Amino acid sequence: MRIIAGQFRSRTLQAPAGLVTRPTSDRLRETLFNVLAPRIQGAAFLDLYAGSGAVGIEALSRGADYAVFVEKAPTALAALRANLASLGVTEGFRIHPGKVGGWLRKAEKQVGAGARPDPSQAFDLVFLDPPYEAADEYAATLGLLGGAAGMLLNPGALVIAEHRGKGGSRGQLEERYGALEHTRLLVQGDAALSFYTVREIAVQESVPE
Repeated sequence: MRIIAGQFRSRTLQAPAGLVTRPTSDRLRETLFNVLAPRIQGAAFLDLYAGSGAVGIEALSRGADYAVFVEKAPTALAALRANLASLGVTEGFRIHPGKVGGWLRKAEKQVGAGARPDPSQAFDLVFLDPPYEAADEYAATLGLLGGAAGMLLNPGALVIAEHRGKGGSRGQLEERYGALEHTRLLVQGDAALSFYTVREIAVQESVPE
């Protein structure tokens, strides 16, 4: 793997050992960041199921202000830390070892009802890449982000899920998850990217009789 563009352009990245983690391909990553280009400068980026950190590191390379990586596999965490160290990245990121669902629930509680999160817990761009066959992981994570954990999303935030692209459809993904609404699908070979934005929900005020 290599970094496509930005400050660390063409630098190579270490992939986790074994077959547990499936890195996002360079080609798909390039497609993703071609779409994100107008949004990436100064963004806060959340990389869920981060693996080697290739996507979040690409975001930092292209000008994101901050990246948070969430990953539970020890081999992937070792590769992620090694990649950041080899690039000399010592600030502007945070690594959370553990399950994505647990981290989202904990972060939501820390924010507090109705309170805006601190900069390390408020995101403009969210990328998630669970194992393709883990339908429950997609549903749970997107459900959290579209529900109460949506307070972790800044106004206008974009959530992107990588998933199996065979057949040119969303496959197991739903059109909506709470406030998240599917707005775009990009298919590249056997992989695909589904884009979700926060849907405006009308609030009806009760009128006294």
